[in-house]
Amino acid sequence: MQLKYIEPVINVALKEDEVLNDITTRSIIQGKIKVKSRIIVKENGIVCGLDVAREVFNIIERKCRINKKDKVKFILKVKDKDKVKKNQIIAEVYGLAGTILAAERVALNFLQRLSGIASFTNKYVRLIKPYNVKIYDTRKTTPGLRYLEKYAVRCGGGYNHRMNLRDMVLIKDNHLKVLSDKLLLADVIKKIRKKIPRKIQIEVETENLGQIREALDAQADVIMLDNMNIKRLEEALNLIKAMRYNDKPLVEVSGGVNLSNIKTIAALGVDRISIGALTHSSQALDISLEITG
Repeated sequence: MQLKYIEPVINVALKEDEVLNDITTRSIIQGKIKVKSRIIVKENGIVCGLDVAREVFNIIERKCRINKKDKVKFILKVKDKDKVKKNQIIAEVYGLAGTILAAERVALNFLQRLSGIASFTNKYVRLIKPYNVKIYDTRKTTPGLRYLEKYAVRCGGGYNHRMNLRDMVLIKDNHLKVLSDKLLLADVIKKIRKKIPRKIQIEVETENLGQIREALDAQADVIMLDNMNIKRLEEALNLIKAMRYNDKPLVEVSGGVNLSNIKTIAALGVDRISIGALTHSSQALDISLEITG
């Protein structure tokens, strides 16, 4: 993780919480009182976002021009991607009470959100472990938090689909609806190939066998089988297997995937499964900060 990408996000969160104007702490705590605290997870999961949490404290101290001798010591007991258990201490924090209390909620919000995504992703990853298939995320992320949320997916054992619209070509149904009915999908793909660098992949979202045949004829790099039931997926995979060329295309399943059907889909022999719920529907991992002395 590169902190330069997340500092602007942290600054927005700190401004949102008005951490420099904490009237409660300012009213109660007088002088430079130093305290010890610990960050504890309240349920099993995968931890993610420790560097982000630490950077929250660092940024507050820079804004407040805290002297070096008074700066917070953020001591990690685990690292990102580690499996953690209920009531496990994942970090210890020593420093000025005012800094710790002001930073607490913002730091925990990042930790809980990212650990929740990593933990949810890992549930899928563990279920498909016997199969040669990868779990991918999507662009269904919280605005402004995509870099962090996709990092959390990786911490959970998943893989990142395109980070943004620039990364690859993904032809979806709405693109085709804009075009003339007489323009075949194969013609669209051939036209695109002439305009983009060779290293950029072309993926096609398909909903029926006719679209799959066209994508195969045009030699798309990736074919997405979108919102298909198991029977239709089997038919699609048989067609792709019969028309495969140079170990292409990769086959991606998307839409309607959940913890109940993921193993059935993985067993079909697809290459990857993309799941929007990893980032748009994951539940935060319960994590707290406790002052101990």
